Amino acid sequence: MTKLDTPFDQLDWAIIETQLNAEGYAVLAGCIETAQALSLGHELARAGEPVYRRRVALESLDLGRGELRYFGDALPAPLSAWRDALYRRLAPIANRWSAKLGAPHRFAPHWGAFLDANLAAGQTQPQSNVSHLSAEDWQALHQRDDGGEVFPFQAVAVLSEPQRDFTGGEFVMTERRPRMQSRPMVVPLRPGDLAIVATSLRPCEGAQGVYRVGLKHAISRVRGGERIGLELAFHHAPGVDAR
Repeated sequence: MTKLDTPFDQLDWAIIETQLNAEGYAVLAGCIETAQALSLGHELARAGEPVYRRRVALESLDLGRGELRYFGDALPAPLSAWRDALYRRLAPIANRWSAKLGAPHRFAPHWGAFLDANLAAGQTQPQSNVSHLSAEDWQALHQRDDGGEVFPFQAVAVLSEPQRDFTGGEFVMTERRPRMQSRPMVVPLRPGDLAIVATSLRPCEGAQGVYRVGLKHAISRVRGGERIGLELAFHHAPGVDAR
């Protein structure tokens, strides 16, 4: 690829927005070259400082088993370019979601300006991370919605090959509608795919108008091998513990 954000610019974002409105997630299938995704996973699995600012055992957070490796303020290539390009495309959708929910919040058109708002609000802890899960590891249902400046989307990817590098380890989501049972969803991902998922809430059209639907996501138990996953967050978290 001659331009790192070209795959995202070439996508049909009207269709992606329709999928996000209907399901709370959209899979950008094959938007990254498979070989690039696997190579990136190989590099990130073996990286140490200064690529990662800290490593956290999921057990210590009561969020499963395995390890999260958090990036610092600067993301390595090509992740920084991906974040900027995705944010630019998602910000208008995020603003339409805010309007539907009657929220006064409006998101800046570019990620740098949004980051400035994060920092001004005291949100200084980067949340983008790589998950490293081996056999019997898993990640519990969670949301990254701490702070007043929360972007309603994040991106996730798998950077190792299902059925070859690992088994199990499906990316799953749950959706909770008012006065209804939670709806489970399995989001199929292969290297080269990137999924945009709702951070915690999405607007849903109902007979009485628009209402809020809560979402969480997780990774099911890895049955064998080693799973490398990416969670690309657009907003920072407040405090020391970026859960």
